[in-house]
Amino acid sequence: MNQNKLENEQIKLRKKFIKKGVKMMSPETVFFSRNTKIGKNVTIDPYVVISENVSLGNNVRILSFSHLEGVKIENNVKVGPYARLRPGTILKSGSKVGNFVEVKKSIIGKYSKLNHLSYIGDSKLGKKVNIGAGTITCNYDGVKKSKTTIDDEVFVGSNSSLVAPVKLERKSVVGAGSVITKKVSKNSLAITRSNQHEIKNYKKKR
Repeated sequence: MNQNKLENEQIKLRKKFIKKGVKMMSPETVFFSRNTKIGKNVTIDPYVVISENVSLGNNVRILSFSHLEGVKIENNVKVGPYARLRPGTILKSGSKVGNFVEVKKSIIGKYSKLNHLSYIGDSKLGKKVNIGAGTITCNYDGVKKSKTTIDDEVFVGSNSSLVAPVKLERKSVVGAGSVITKKVSKNSLAITRSNQHEIKNYKKKR
């Protein structure tokens, strides 16, 4: 398909979704696929790319500079800005994926939040999970992909690494800066952190 045909197709798709009630401040900067599905009361900010096999529910907002592909988003979900949602991702109702977050082949449960600077891959998150900034799932060991399971109401502190396969049970807490390699039991705190050392009156070598 040549450039003119591609541009004309995008114009048709934008008009189609505007007619359906999708709110776009700058529609010429938003790109759709032929099989994009969008519900009611959806807002898409400027500079958003929606690739193949994306379904958006009702009351969804996609903020600027986000890229979606192979994703199902349920109702009352907020995404972005600068979010990347890759194939196999499902965002359940009321969840939030914030800025500079990448999600791949994962289920994000109802009212769970990944607000910023995280990578979640090959994972299943329950309801009301909070993922702190800088948290990553270490899902690939160089040979195979492994899964991370995070049950309801788990709190993961910032800058944590979850080394799959691993499970965080219900209402557990992971302390900031931890590297988790074993199951975390329900209602417990897991923390792996080196002791902080301080050298008094330290002077740099010259």
